This record gives sequence, structure tokens and C-alpha cells, in this order.
Amino acid sequence: MKAFVRAALLVASAMPALASAQSEDARNFGAREFVQQISLSPDGTQVAMIQPMPGHGAGLVVANVQTGASKVVLTASGEPDQLTSCRWASSTRIVCNIYIIQQLDQKLAFTRMVSLNADGSDLKLLSKRGSATALDIVQSGGDIIDWGPDGSNGSVLMTSMSVPEYSTGTHLANTREGMGVELVDATTLKRRSVELPRGGASEYISDGHGNVRILGVAETRGTGMSTGRYAYSYRTSDSREWKKLGELVADGVGGYSGFNPYAVDRDANIVYGFDAKDGRMALYSIALDGNLTRKLVFAHPQVDVDGLVRIGRQRRVVGVSYATDKRNTEFFDPELQKLRAALGKALPGKPLVTFVDATADEKKLLLFAGGDTDPGTYYLYDKTSRQLAEVMPLRPGLAKTSLSPMRAVTFPAADGTAIPGYLTLPPGSDGKNLPAIVMPHGGPGSRDEWGFDWLAQFYAARGFAVLQPNFRGSTGYGDAWFQKNGFQSWRTAIGDVNDGGRWLVAQGIAAPDKLAIVGWSYGGYAALQSPALDPDLFKAIVAIAPVTDLETLRKEALGFTNYDMVSKFIGSGPHVREGSPAQNTQRIKAPVLMFHGDQDLNVGIGESRLMASKLRGAGKSVELVEFKGLDHQLDDDRARTQMLDRSDGFLRAALKLPARP
Repeated sequence: MKAFVRAALLVASAMPALASAQSEDARNFGAREFVQQISLSPDGTQVAMIQPMPGHGAGLVVANVQTGASKVVLTASGEPDQLTSCRWASSTRIVCNIYIIQQLDQKLAFTRMVSLNADGSDLKLLSKRGSATALDIVQSGGDIIDWGPDGSNGSVLMTSMSVPEYSTGTHLANTREGMGVELVDATTLKRRSVELPRGGASEYISDGHGNVRILGVAETRGTGMSTGRYAYSYRTSDSREWKKLGELVADGVGGYSGFNPYAVDRDANIVYGFDAKDGRMALYSIALDGNLTRKLVFAHPQVDVDGLVRIGRQRRVVGVSYATDKRNTEFFDPELQKLRAALGKALPGKPLVTFVDATADEKKLLLFAGGDTDPGTYYLYDKTSRQLAEVMPLRPGLAKTSLSPMRAVTFPAADGTAIPGYLTLPPGSDGKNLPAIVMPHGGPGSRDEWGFDWLAQFYAARGFAVLQPNFRGSTGYGDAWFQKNGFQSWRTAIGDVNDGGRWLVAQGIAAPDKLAIVGWSYGGYAALQSPALDPDLFKAIVAIAPVTDLETLRKEALGFTNYDMVSKFIGSGPHVREGSPAQNTQRIKAPVLMFHGDQDLNVGIGESRLMASKLRGAGKSVELVEFKGLDHQLDDDRARTQMLDRSDGFLRAALKLPARP
């Protein structure tokens, strides 16, 4: 197995070296994960991995787990096509999803699915081909919801979009519209309709054995705009008739009410899903026998239960997960519970263990294990021989780099509320009188968790203390903590972020004149908005792909079916202007550095350009670095390395710190 690791790593050696003038830390931490996605063949003899390629491209690498022989069988340049996921339809056939951004009247995202043999031959388009007579465009090329009924014959059960067509000559127009389900042979492309296209259909859930049991339909207004209401139906095991399961209703600020179905257990004849209990998400099951008997499966008294643990080709539910200070897993399967405990002993320093994939008979398991000071490694576990073999490290370039422990902390907000977060100190530091960074997370519908964080670890390696606060407005702690999201409740969210900086100073961790704030996406928004409450606190601001103007963010959704939902999420009233960094530039005293990709569909680059223009107009110090052809994640080694190197240099200059190699 070690031979496999060495052979597969040779793929990376073909990547050109980055400029030597950039710091070694920036190059090592800026390199993307060496395995972006991985799948185990049903017979357990091969793995298919998406790995980064030169530029911002990616390649599909197929490797034999015994001999280590590997081959790049498919590549995507990233300009504009990107490989996002690849899975085994059979032990010889792979299906991949490709993501593309195209400029029409505006930038739009498209997906298409392809299939190919494990050696790269016989590449075919699996998604339904478009028609020249179509009256609308089809953005989605479909999603796999299950495998064929026997689970291994190379057929996929996938969603398929249909749009109306006009008639030409003898060609009869298609009048059906919406999403349906087809069973498609991944080799011959023979297709059979399983569920006819249905207008408004937003989701189909199978039972893991090729049978569609759950249907979700989105309610829309006459204009086609989504209302945020979803009606769910189910089928009993012996009927094709759809019966009412329930309704899911978005509250407009980022949450929802009602049962949200996720997975069907065929043998137990139930559907698992999440719903609120005492203001926090919990896992429930509902019987699909006509009686709809509902049972509480698992709840936690302090945090949301937000993850299902699934395994195998049938994606059967074997447990549930939630995050307190660390991510925790409760297994329903006693065998897996014992295995998880044994793996914890066999892999010291890697307490975060995730089951990624399995063979058809589940006798071999592909798993991932990592921790705060270990970026993680993929392993193959053989149940029969009870042998654990290393497959591939996630970040081999950091193997010789000293990483710092991430410590769970709490600090007091101005109103006395205890705010949870994570503190990472420089390697070997005594934690006193340091240059420090407060680094709020993105979202705002998100939270930081314990584990390896390449951005926090980079700044720690450069000598900074890093605090990552889970401010009010973060998810994971229940409805009361989330409030009205981090935009409408910006004063509370940003107040908590700023209080984190004050706590660092009060604890003697941070030198008061060497405190900075760095954030990505919503975190970038928080970094730029923090001076609205305290312009003297942070001495330098770095914002990556930030939201800067809430009204502009609302306008970006015009023409899309979710415009009403986006508008409700942002809300109306004085907070729209008061909570927009671009409208508060007069409050900013610290120098600002921003980074943004010009293909960002999450937060348009116009947000950063507007902020830069407003800051320059106000006579403030600002620099905007634009990355051509990159999206929200800056998914490119050179771009990330440049971002890290330039931000480090900027922070050192602003905080009057000595240069470091």
C-alpha cells in the first residue's frame, strides 16, 4: 500500500514550482488539498480521486490499491469546466459531474454528467442532450440519487430536467416541464423514465435499492418566484400513489420549520429527517406505512443535530453527528461503534474519523482520519483481515511543517453572553503579547469547528495568534443563537466579533496595537463592518470575497427564482444601509486589503470593486487584488499562495512587525 502512496504522489511532481520569492509557508499552506474527492470501486480494487492540476484545473486519477499503478484518465482545465465529483457506477465504469460557468445575459452555472471507463476510454455524456427547439435553458445536468436496482450493473438513477419545446415540421414538441427521474445505463446510455417530469419538483429520495420513495415540490408564485414552501409526499412500499408526508417552510431569515426528509431506510420502512425540538435541530424518523408514526431518534440539549452518518453503496443510515467543542458521532450500528473506538486507538492524534465509502459487500471501508494538527489521511480498512492501510495524505506538502493545536475557548460578549470559539497560537509560543488576528467564519449560516484549518494554521505559522469566534448569528447552536442571521442582526454578530478582539487584549494574548481582522465571504463582511462599531480596535483589515453592500447583494438576485427569499433574508429597514460596509467607509481607519475572483457567483466581484471605490473616494488606504477566472473559493494554488503571501506582508507592514522569510 505504501507503493500506492508514492506512485500517486508522482502526479503532483508534474506541477510547476511556484516563485521562490514567496514564503515557503505561503507555498505549503496555499497548495490545495491533494485529494479533493475520492471514491472506492465496488470490488475494492481501485480508487478514483480528483486531484489538483496545474493552474486551477483538476484531474481524475484512477489507482490500483494493491500495486500503486495510477493514471490520469480525465482532466478539466477550470476554464471554465471543473470536475466536482466522480463515483463508481460499477467496478469498471465511473460517472463524473462537471461544473461550468458561462456568460449569457449574466453569469450562470451549469452542470453536466459524463461517464467513462476506468482506463479513461469511452467517454460519454450521461446527461440528456439539449434540444435546439427548447424554449428554455437547462442548467442542471442531473444528480445521482441511487444506483440501479441490483446496485452493481453500471446503471444510475438520476434526476433529469425537461423544458418545453416548439414544434418544427414533423417534430412533435415536448410539452413536459420540470424534474423527473431516469434509470440510465452508464455504458450504453440506454434510458428509462422512472418518474415523469413534474413542474416544481425539487427533490427525489430513493431507498438505496432503486426505488423512489420521497418527492419534494417547491411552491412558486405565478411569476415563478419561490415562496420558500416545500410540500413532501411519500409512497408506501407496495404502491405508486403519492401520499402527503408534510411541509417544510422557510422562515425568511435562514431557518425553516417542519420535517426535512434526508434518507429512506428500506428495511425499517422509515424516512429520517431533521426538525426542531426546543429550538434546536433534532433527528426524527417517520414510518412510511400509511400511519406516519413519528419518533425522536436523537437530540442534543445544547447544539443542533445536523448530520447523518451513512455508509455503503446503499448509503444506509448508521448514525448521527453534531458539533459541540468537537464533532461527535453516535452510531446506531454497534459494530461500527466498536470499530470507531478501535480506530481511535490505532490512529492517535487523528480523532476525527469519517467513513467515506465502502465496497458493495461492505467488507472494505474507505475512511478519513485527521485532527487539528494533522490535515488528515485516507485509509482502507479490511474487515476480514482487520488490516488498516494508508491510501493517501490530504496535504503531503505539510508533512514536515509544525502545526499548532486548536483550543476551544469562550469569551464574554458586552452583555455577558459566553461566546464560543477556537484559539490557535503560533508553534512554541507562550501565548503572550502576540500580534493577533480575529478570523470570523463565512456564511453567515455556518460555524467554525475543531480540526485542521489551513488559513488559521498559516497565520499561526507566521507568528499570529488566531481567534475564530462562533458569534451570535452562527448556525449549530439553535434558533435563539442564530437570531435573524448575521446581516439583519449585524450589531450583535459584529459586536461579538469585536468583543473577541478585546478579550485577546484583556487576556494578554494580543498586543493592543497589533490586532488585525481577517475574513472570507461573510467573514470578509464582518472584517469590513467591524469599524462601524469600533473604528479603533483593529489596525489592519483583510477581506476575501466579501459582501460589502446589502442592497447590491439583493439586486444580484434579480431575475432568479429565489429573489424573494434573498430579499427576505436581507430584510428591510435602517439595518440595510447601516449594516453595509460600503456605506460606512468614513468609519474605517485601518488599511484594507481585499481579494476577489472575477467568476465568483456566490458574492459578485462588484461588491469588492464598490468597496474599493468608496474607500478611495473617502481617502482611505485600500488595495484590491482581482483573480481572473477564479470563483468564490480561489481554487488555484498560485492564487492562494499569492493571497497568503501578500496578506502576510500587508499585516506585517500595517502592524509594524519585522519581515519573516
